Amino acid sequence: MLMSFAPLPDLILEPIIRNALMEDLGSYGDVTTRAVVPHNTRYSARLIAREAGIASGMQTAAIAFRLVDPALTIKCLVPDGMTFTKGQTLMEISGNAGSILSGERVALNFAGRLSGIATMTAAFVENTRGTCARITCTRKTTPGLRLVEKQAVLHGGGFNHRYSLSDAILIKDNHIAAAGGVGNVLSAVRTTASHMMKVEIEVDQLEQLAEVLELGGADVVLLDNMDNETLKKAVDMVNGRLKTEASGNVTIDRISAIAATGVDYISAGALTHSAKTVDLGLDF
Repeated sequence: MLMSFAPLPDLILEPIIRNALMEDLGSYGDVTTRAVVPHNTRYSARLIAREAGIASGMQTAAIAFRLVDPALTIKCLVPDGMTFTKGQTLMEISGNAGSILSGERVALNFAGRLSGIATMTAAFVENTRGTCARITCTRKTTPGLRLVEKQAVLHGGGFNHRYSLSDAILIKDNHIAAAGGVGNVLSAVRTTASHMMKVEIEVDQLEQLAEVLELGGADVVLLDNMDNETLKKAVDMVNGRLKTEASGNVTIDRISAIAATGVDYISAGALTHSAKTVDLGLDF
């Protein structure tokens, strides 16, 4: 097990899952099941892993089945954040067969997708072992699914970056260009930002970093698309005065080397936009 997680209230997740169910059920429901399965047929099914991974989306899968039919009995055997092996049963569902069949695809889509994110995150985290670096996700998420995808990153042992544009100030290269330079954005932040709001600024050159350090006003510096040697120089320049975040061209092959530079955070959009879905199946 990576970590024990208190689940989010189902109420928060239900709108996301309800939308997915409505998309799948369409305007007239599961016509195949209604046509061929007698309405009072009862059955038991097992959600089975066809490959190893880290569980995520178990809560969402359970909600999907319950939204279709609150009378279904659902037993989660591998909670979110737990490892599982090939062939292991993750969940048992029993009750009306038609209800199970109608919720199957949405439940599997969420569980497979989110377990893929958690599994990929765990692989990234493993490559930082022995360093101070934390793996974080980004806002490069599937529209409408950010909440559950970011939860999957947590289940894999990673950490979350901003959930939305309103969480913290992150000054990127386009902000700097539009405002007329590093000095202008940092001056504006000092006069307008709440004292409760963290400030991060992106730089892609050591000269920019030197200007940020001289002017002050930031809490975190995002070191964008720097090679490993430049990252090390940047960390040495900062010398603990700011938190450092490496971002851009972050792959599993580079993680160990990036972490070794001494950065505090490594953000990777790949965790949510390039994770491979874990193969899960529902067997009656």
